[in-house]
Amino acid sequence: MKKYAAEFIGTCVLVVLGCGTAMLVGCDAAHGGGYILTALAFGLTIVAMAYSIGNISGCHINPAVSLGVLMSGGMKSRDFVGYVIAQCLGALAGSGILALIFGLGNVEDMTGGFGSNGLAGVNGNAGAGLLVEIVLTFIFVIAILGVTSKRAKHGSFGGLVIGLTLIVVHILGIGLTGTSVNPARSLGPAIVAAISGNLSGLASLWVFIVGPMVGAGLAAMVYKALEK
Repeated sequence: MKKYAAEFIGTCVLVVLGCGTAMLVGCDAAHGGGYILTALAFGLTIVAMAYSIGNISGCHINPAVSLGVLMSGGMKSRDFVGYVIAQCLGALAGSGILALIFGLGNVEDMTGGFGSNGLAGVNGNAGAGLLVEIVLTFIFVIAILGVTSKRAKHGSFGGLVIGLTLIVVHILGIGLTGTSVNPARSLGPAIVAAISGNLSGLASLWVFIVGPMVGAGLAAMVYKALEK
């Protein structure tokens, strides 16, 4: 249970800091600086969590990462299910915290949807959005598998490498899909936004669940083939 609790906490923190930053600074063309700030918020949160809960659960805080680890033989199916449940609950809790902060403080949500993902950057094209998420998640997960491999010689810098990789994929992806690469991170904000009356995130939510999981699966298969 300690592993699941760590995943819950880590995903909650990721949503609060990552999506919270996006909500506050905005991520559209009129707020270009928000791209970098949001990318840094997500990436640096991963770094912080990697060095705080990484020794407890591995700091997946992402169902796609857990799938990649599962397919690579790094965890059991039972733990995978427990991790995904904990991650989704953590994302919901984090989104709930943001709803309280922005609601009680009467702070403007610059994204209009609790930092939920969308397809505006690809003109609403679900196919293009799906491709973006598959490619970005592939890059992110294969980096994680490489850094955490028994053959890796990165010492204590693994968490930093993973965080920097997440920053890079966000820099490209924010303008296209808002960058999910994490089904739990997309699910929590979309549901809480819908409860608050903004249903726009639900229509394309499947893209941000299917895309990252497919990308992670491909990353695991390719990495296993390369590692042999």
